[in-house]
Amino acid sequence: MKFDGFTRLYQEAREEGDHRTLDDLSPLPAMERDRTAALRKIEPNQHFTQPPPRYTEASLVKELEKQGIGRPSTYAQIISTIRDRKYVEMDRRRFTTTPLGETVAKVLVRIFPDLFDVGFTSEMEEELDRIEEGELDWRAVLEAFYGPFQRQLESGERNSEKILRSLMELSDEACPECGEALAVRWNRFGRFVGCTGYPDCTYTRSLDDEDRPEPEPTGEACPECGGPLMARTGRYGPFIGCGNHPECKFTKPVTIPGLTCPKCGEGEVGEKRTRRGKPFWGCTRYPECDWSVWDRPVATDCPTCGAPFLLAKSTQKRGDFYKCVECRSEMSPETVQAEAGAEG
Repeated sequence: MKFDGFTRLYQEAREEGDHRTLDDLSPLPAMERDRTAALRKIEPNQHFTQPPPRYTEASLVKELEKQGIGRPSTYAQIISTIRDRKYVEMDRRRFTTTPLGETVAKVLVRIFPDLFDVGFTSEMEEELDRIEEGELDWRAVLEAFYGPFQRQLESGERNSEKILRSLMELSDEACPECGEALAVRWNRFGRFVGCTGYPDCTYTRSLDDEDRPEPEPTGEACPECGGPLMARTGRYGPFIGCGNHPECKFTKPVTIPGLTCPKCGEGEVGEKRTRRGKPFWGCTRYPECDWSVWDRPVATDCPTCGAPFLLAKSTQKRGDFYKCVECRSEMSPETVQAEAGAEG
C-alpha cells in the first residue's frame, strides 16, 4: 500500500480478539513488475439489460402524476390526443410508438427543447395553478413564456426544409422517371416515397403501396363494365374493385359469405372502416340501412337461441370467444364448433 488514504480512519469490522494490523488487512499483496499471477478460477456471467416495460394507460397516468405533467382533468385528453394523431398504437393494452410519433418527437424536441423538457412543463403547470389561485399575474407568465417560444417557432419555420431533408431515408431503388435515387420523405400528410431529384422530378407514390398485397381476381364480373372484379387493399382496408380501374370506378366492400343484414334482410354484411381507420361491419345498403357492429360477425347460428350469426370477440383476459347479440350468451370457439359438428 503506497498511501493509506481513508483506511487511516476506516477499519473493517473484526471479530473480538482479532489483533491484525492495518498492513495485515491490506486488500492486495505486495506486487512486483512482470510478476505472473496464478489463475484460480473463471466464472463466466452473461447479463442482458432489460428495457423498462411499455406504458399502459394506468401506468402512463401514474408517470404523468409523478412528473407533475397535466392534471386529472386533462389526463384523458392527453391520451386521446396521442392516439388520435397516430403517435402511438395499442399492443396488448400497452402503448407502442409509431414511426410518425417517433419522428414528431424528434423534430419537436429539436425545435422546442425547453417546451418538451419535463421540468419546464411541470413548472408551467405549477404556475397555471398559482394563476388560478391569484398568486401570479397571467400576463407576466405569458410574456415570459412567449418571447423564447416565438424565437424558437420562427427558427423552426426558417429551417423547416432543412429539417425535412434530414428526415429522408434513402433507398436503393431508382426513380422510374429520371433515374435518381428514391427516398422516404415527409410532408404535412405523413410519409411517402419521392424522388431525390425534386423539384426537377416530381415522381411520388404512397408508402402504403409497399406493403399492400397484389390484387387477386374474385372470379366475378363487374356489374357496370363486365371487367374482372379484383380483391384489393386500400388505405381503409380490403375491398372489391373493378380490374379496369381507373376507367371503371366500381367498388364494393368485402362481404361475409352466407350472411345477410339482420335488420333489412336485403343487404349483405361488409367490412368497413371509420375515417380514423377503425374497422367495423355494416349493411352494404347504407345509407338506406344503418345496421352496423364493431365486432366481426360470423355466419354461425347461435346454439342457444338460434340467431343467424354470432360476434367474434377477444380480450386479453379471456382470449377468443363468441357472443350472441340477441340472447347475450357467450361461448367458446370449441363449443360453437361442437354444436356445428353435431348438427352436421
